[in-house]
Amino acid sequence: MTADNASGGAAAGGAGVRTANKRGLATRDAMLDAAVTSLATGDPAAVSGNRIAKDIGATWGVIKYQFGDIDGLWAAVLHRIAERRGDLPVSVIADESLTQRVGRIVDLMYEGLRAPESLAIETLRAALPRDPQDLRRLYPQTAAELSSWEPDWIDSCERGFADLGVDRDRVRDVAAFLPGAMRGLVSEHRLGSFQDQSRARRGLAGAIVAYLAGAQEN
Repeated sequence: MTADNASGGAAAGGAGVRTANKRGLATRDAMLDAAVTSLATGDPAAVSGNRIAKDIGATWGVIKYQFGDIDGLWAAVLHRIAERRGDLPVSVIADESLTQRVGRIVDLMYEGLRAPESLAIETLRAALPRDPQDLRRLYPQTAAELSSWEPDWIDSCERGFADLGVDRDRVRDVAAFLPGAMRGLVSEHRLGSFQDQSRARRGLAGAIVAYLAGAQEN
């Protein structure tokens, strides 16, 4: 074999590996998309390895090959949702007032929590152990992925209000209660509540503004 033939064979082999990797990644992405769609139905039965495999259109063996086990699958699903969400909605817009920024964040979170991806997260979380220790013991990868979200969220909130001179501790307080408060409003919407959702969001935003403005640094 000549040097030219050897290098050509190596190049062809490398291209084959790259093609296989791309194909494998495409398969993995398709599986994750199908899993999110299945979970977003809200059906508790969707949180089942066999059910997911059926909805994905693959065998459980194929899913294990891609993700290792059900813990690996759930962790990958949550990571994919987080990636698609991109930056959290606490971004800085020049010359935006505290009232405007809080109102924008509340509205963006309200819309985001009504999206299919958020329902998929709720369906999955409802089926996972409530006790953090049990979750870490039984689903360590899933627990690690969920745990990574809180510090990212808090950091985003701190950066999002840093230019307004708002007390850092109060920003962290808001970061702690806001996701739960927003999920409550969205839950009311899904239940067909007669509550005025626009008024509820304005009231929540106003309360947050009053709390943050009360400790703005001079």
